[in-house]
Amino acid sequence: MVTKRILVRPARPTETAAHGTAAPLASAADCGLLLLRLTFGLLMAGHGAQKLFGLFGGQGLTATGRFFESLGYRPGNVFAVIGGASEFLGGLGLALGLLTPLAAAALIGVMINAMVTVTGAKGLWVTEQGVEYNVCIAVVALAVAALGPGRLAVDRFFRWGSGGWPEAAVALLLGGIGAAISLTL
Repeated sequence: MVTKRILVRPARPTETAAHGTAAPLASAADCGLLLLRLTFGLLMAGHGAQKLFGLFGGQGLTATGRFFESLGYRPGNVFAVIGGASEFLGGLGLALGLLTPLAAAALIGVMINAMVTVTGAKGLWVTEQGVEYNVCIAVVALAVAALGPGRLAVDRFFRWGSGGWPEAAVALLLGGIGAAISLTL
């Protein structure tokens, strides 16, 4: 005896609803993710631009390189470029919803380095220059990788555009590997 299963799925936002009207192109969740990605991503890109280009009151590459040297990163300018570019490009990637797991990985890696070398020994709260800020950045980046960037993103055209466990794992693993490499050099 052969049994036949019929799978029923809910209408996608772009499909026609049962009563004949078109559903909205973007849900509240998609708009919320866009707001989160734009705010968080552009602020992180600006933070990287401070390091790389001296924009928005930043010190620029030379001073950032000297700071990195004082932390033990040698040559400081190379690590300043890596850190600044990770924040700048990772932030832009999240803002656009482009290569979201890789953009998240870039930010996670930089935040792990910041926690290990700068804020980790100072406790939790940012008022004591602790890890609070770095943890928040890493967790938001990881959450966006897990949730996916939403329909209002460039990644909607790609397989990884819907997020999930594999995307979150890639972001966390690559961020951790990048941080480990930087910390051991």
